Amino acid sequence: MEKFFRVKEAGSTVKTEVLAGVTTFMTMAYILVVNSRMFAELPGVSYQAIYIATAISACIGTVLIGLLANLPLAQASAMGSNAFFVYTVCMGFGLSYANALVLILLDGIAFILLTVTGLRKKIFEAIPKAVRVAIPAGIGLFIAFIGLQDSGLVVADPATYVNLASFNLLSGKVSWGNIMPLLVTFFALIVIAVLTCRGIKGAVLWGILGGAALYYLLGFTVPHFYAGFADSLNFNPFAAFRDFGTQAFGRVFTEGFDFSAYLADHSNMELVILIATSALAFCLVDMFDTIGTLYGACARGNLLTDEGEVPNMDKAMLADAVATTCGALCGTSTVSSYVESSAGIAEGGKTGLTSMVTGALFFISLFFSPVASLVPGCATAAALIYVGIMMMNCARNIDWLKTEEAVPAFLTLAMMPLTYNISYGIAFGVISHVFISVFTGRAREIKPATWVVAVLFIVMFFVTH
Repeated sequence: MEKFFRVKEAGSTVKTEVLAGVTTFMTMAYILVVNSRMFAELPGVSYQAIYIATAISACIGTVLIGLLANLPLAQASAMGSNAFFVYTVCMGFGLSYANALVLILLDGIAFILLTVTGLRKKIFEAIPKAVRVAIPAGIGLFIAFIGLQDSGLVVADPATYVNLASFNLLSGKVSWGNIMPLLVTFFALIVIAVLTCRGIKGAVLWGILGGAALYYLLGFTVPHFYAGFADSLNFNPFAAFRDFGTQAFGRVFTEGFDFSAYLADHSNMELVILIATSALAFCLVDMFDTIGTLYGACARGNLLTDEGEVPNMDKAMLADAVATTCGALCGTSTVSSYVESSAGIAEGGKTGLTSMVTGALFFISLFFSPVASLVPGCATAAALIYVGIMMMNCARNIDWLKTEEAVPAFLTLAMMPLTYNISYGIAFGVISHVFISVFTGRAREIKPATWVVAVLFIVMFFVTH
């Protein structure tokens, strides 16, 4: 183990690496519950099936990045991409769960080819800097908005489209049973924030668990809350594996390439444009998320090379791409490196041994799906809101006083939550950048690849929307 991971050479110890791996797992274990509950909103797939898919893909990705790149990083289904998968591609565009997995498969394969051929850097540079910086913030707003809706705090309104849920018990229109979950979400969010401020590791996970405990405690104050609750319990961990085998694993190949349901109401051209632009959006988000996380996490742990580069960058990117491809096979969305890995690095993790420990814990978590399924949606909604808040951090790097940067950045950031679509945000950002550059006499500064991406998105609007 010492010879393979070079623990002593890195200035660490096995004990430190193990503790770092446990810390990383604690900070990102919430994805098992959040991702499963999000996908469970789609027809034909259950919470248990996605729980197993999420755990397996996280285990594979985390082990791969440890073995190939010898970095103390962990991977799992990416927040943002999962929302794009569920709420935009499936619910918005009308593709089935299996059809959407094809886009993830294409994303993974494309990512592998881009990494191996070195074209990844050119694609990355084709997106204007202001748009690149704004993408994570836009996804953060999108995720937070979803969390507010899932919790019930934000509701539909015919006059203003969205509004705050009513807390007025005196009106007779709402009951304590309606209000209680809203308070649990707010409480869980505050707990996560307080624990984070105090430096407690795994704050998001503890916030979710605390919210779940409060939810079931307050359940005693709601009439008929526990009616039939015992009958719904099933603590057989292997039942989830059965659902995984029948509902998720391999569906990308058995059903994914059958687009007949979509083509019944759309043309072949619409399908081609939809696949091209959506797969591009998945790939771009995955690429920016991975590169940003790799640099950010390694910088915090002083793991960058003397040239300021991530060690074994290409191998780390390859691990991410392979994990995404495996994720499509398992039945979940894009797998990417997690910024929560910084928590393990802060605990002293310096080598791939940290990743091995985190991967092992993801494997063990496979057998705890019955317990995880008891976590209520109001508790996981708090995690969505908090993660969204944290992703807003990058907005500070936008030069808001430069119009040529501010407009594309704002459109990227704002259009994602307002249109419920990540790709639309990227599209508005890129297209606005091109038009502003052209009409301000800077057309020559636009890269050829940027023109291609902009034209592709314009065609998407006129053909598919």
